[in-house]
Amino acid sequence: MSKPLSDHDRKKQISVRGLAGVENVAELKLAFNRHLHFTLVKDRNVATKRDYYFALANTVRDHLVGRWIRTQQHYYEKDPKRVYYISLEFYMGRTLQNTMVNLALENACDEAIYQLGLDMEELEDMEEDAGLGNGGLGRLAACFLDSMASLGLAAYGYGIRYEFGIFNQKIVKGWQVEEADDWLRYGNPWEKARPEYMRPVKFYGRTEHTPDGVKWVDTQVVLALPYDTPIPGYRNNIVNTMRLWSAKAPCDFNLKDFNVGGYIQAVLDRNLCENISRVLYPNDNFFEGKELRLKQEYFVVAATLQDIIRRFKASKFGSREIVRTDFAQLPNKVAIQLNDTHPAMAIPELMRVLVDEEKLDWDKAWDVCVRTCAYTNHTVLPEALERWPIDLFQHLLPRHLEIIFEINRRFMQYVASKFPGDNDRLRRMSLIEEGGCKKVNMAHLCIVGSHAVNGVARIHSEILVATLFKDFYELDPHKFQNKTNGITPRRWLVMCNPGLAEVIAERIGEEFVRDLDQLKKLLKFIDDDAFIRDIAKVKQENKLKFAVHLEEHYKVKINPQSMFDFQVKRIHEYKRQLLNCLHMITYYNRIKKEPNKHWTPRTIMVGGKAAPGYHTAKMIIRLITAIGEVVNHDPVIGDRLKVIFLENYRVTLAEKAIPSADLSEQISTAGTEASGTGNMKFMLNGALTIGTMDGANVEMAEEAGENNLFIFGMRVEDVNAMDAGKGYHASEYYNRIPELKQAMDQIAGGFFSHKQPDLFKELVDLLMHHDRFKVFADYEAYIKCQDKVNELYKKPKEWTKMVIHNIAGCGKFSSDRTISQYAREIWGMEPSLEKIPAPDEQLK
Repeated sequence: MSKPLSDHDRKKQISVRGLAGVENVAELKLAFNRHLHFTLVKDRNVATKRDYYFALANTVRDHLVGRWIRTQQHYYEKDPKRVYYISLEFYMGRTLQNTMVNLALENACDEAIYQLGLDMEELEDMEEDAGLGNGGLGRLAACFLDSMASLGLAAYGYGIRYEFGIFNQKIVKGWQVEEADDWLRYGNPWEKARPEYMRPVKFYGRTEHTPDGVKWVDTQVVLALPYDTPIPGYRNNIVNTMRLWSAKAPCDFNLKDFNVGGYIQAVLDRNLCENISRVLYPNDNFFEGKELRLKQEYFVVAATLQDIIRRFKASKFGSREIVRTDFAQLPNKVAIQLNDTHPAMAIPELMRVLVDEEKLDWDKAWDVCVRTCAYTNHTVLPEALERWPIDLFQHLLPRHLEIIFEINRRFMQYVASKFPGDNDRLRRMSLIEEGGCKKVNMAHLCIVGSHAVNGVARIHSEILVATLFKDFYELDPHKFQNKTNGITPRRWLVMCNPGLAEVIAERIGEEFVRDLDQLKKLLKFIDDDAFIRDIAKVKQENKLKFAVHLEEHYKVKINPQSMFDFQVKRIHEYKRQLLNCLHMITYYNRIKKEPNKHWTPRTIMVGGKAAPGYHTAKMIIRLITAIGEVVNHDPVIGDRLKVIFLENYRVTLAEKAIPSADLSEQISTAGTEASGTGNMKFMLNGALTIGTMDGANVEMAEEAGENNLFIFGMRVEDVNAMDAGKGYHASEYYNRIPELKQAMDQIAGGFFSHKQPDLFKELVDLLMHHDRFKVFADYEAYIKCQDKVNELYKKPKEWTKMVIHNIAGCGKFSSDRTISQYAREIWGMEPSLEKIPAPDEQLK
């Protein structure tokens, strides 16, 4: 029998990684050594691993530059409609390997690095994650950038270059501790500062109404300095731009207010205005009405709109002459997509520019604004909806508040004309919420100021028009659409799971990477024993690899034959990590009760960050670590059950974990998870899903067949019926279900916290008396469903066939499909799979 291939040799076989031509490899080695010498000023005697990483990153970046310049030149010549995706978050993760995949350089770089006597994985591990996001919303923006480039759209991602991204999570004595994510400490080889496009952004001041129109005066100016990151499409020679703004104080900051002897203090105070881009707010699905956050939201929008208008006015490449001045043409050349309400200020800001600066009359300006902007809603949770106090607005952005009042005055007039005498409807639909403290409802602003509003999964879009936005739907039904989320198959299959990508490519070719619907063809192999074996083998290899990672990091011995059961996502009550905890405890109790029975072994892994101010979420983490402390050291249990909290879950850890998963936990209360995208990543990587009929799970069940997912629990209708009827009473379930009572009594009685028996009394109180998310109502169905999972896992062939059904049903969940729908149905653009000529090819 031949000896098993080394990782290096196995990679060389894989076609989806690009060809390692001899000239290619020689050229890469030359470029690598050149960068080590000239860029990093090191030789092989003193270079560190980090130096080698930077040399490689710069070498790969060299291959982007020509395509990047060529793409932008191509856009100036063709003058296509451009789409601007504005988001406060872009959760990019690492860039090196993704760039190699998209440029088909992976095999050549592997070979070059190997010949240089270095280890590719070690170098890749030197790269910091760009953690400029909290979770789903930020990662979706990153997947969308990949798809927009791969579909040849003239697209730009605009956001903030946070100096500190999402905090690093450490678990200390079972508790989450945050530390600052100083991701730029060693520099970022992928970004290019563009000081020549610096833009002023104004704050504070007051308005003056003059015969020449309104003037916003006595303002404080902050400069927005852009940093550009290249976004390569998949093997089509297109490289788009993500432009992130950094805040800079102007040179005369605090010095013009001649304060004698205050020079030193004036220079030190520059920090205050540069704080705007200092740190990402670490809240997921929660609104915190802080002045600094509103500053961030306006900062990104004001800088971006100046850029959009500059680009609209100057039509030819390299020319700054103003060619276009007819703003009626703006919606034909520009689409602006607002990723949630965070960039909602784009609407009043665009109105301010058009009316105050470009002197359009209001009606014309408003028509342009509405036809240009579109809004994506990401949640129905009331605590997540942005409502800014009017006095904060008045102080920070006085002109914008006037504009919002005027938008609202005209809108209220319009509603009154359609629904005369319905004052309650006027109150519900107003952009201004009355009450103790008047507030601006940013979702209402977005709906009124956009021509399209979408939810992110079918069920979510249905809930929006039936509840949260019902009044607006009745007024303007044509505005409301659905765009079910997707994920990029480049990062989430080809890059993170090359073994699976290769097994698929051997059967159906490589086209699935650009056209994920082709995975349907795998159904032809559903009874092919060799294919079933190959899929199971890849999963086992991925599990062994992740088990090694776990044993290095957690010093706990993992049984690689056990079922790898994952729940990884932000820690939040609505995501119901507590329901998972109740299953862990129940399964533990069952094994303890009958230790000689044949139990399906499980390794249950939970990962995710809790917002630093979200006390309940931090207690949930503490409970999970406490359960692990008991379970993992119980000799009766052995290796049949392990509970592990995965520290510092982030994009890069997801890329390691997801390919190893057998079971994906998607167990939110029906009607609370807008879509979910982790669910799609697990499905594509050969895990089975246990979940409620919530978010995109509904469509996953439709695509793969409901009998190929483990669906349990209340549907949205059941939840609504319970709320409308007798309500949810936790004690009924507690008293009726012995295993639930036992688990709760153990948590309450200190079984998992001997030293502090009442450690979890708040969590117990929450579950028993004010649980908005009805954990106990789904407990019984969940446990029964987990029993079914255990039974199937004992039949590996049947399990793997179900996996194949799932992989084959993944086509819909490519972000390429999502973006094609945005392009055609919202932006009025046509996606294309055409390649443009590479820099070394002759231009046609």
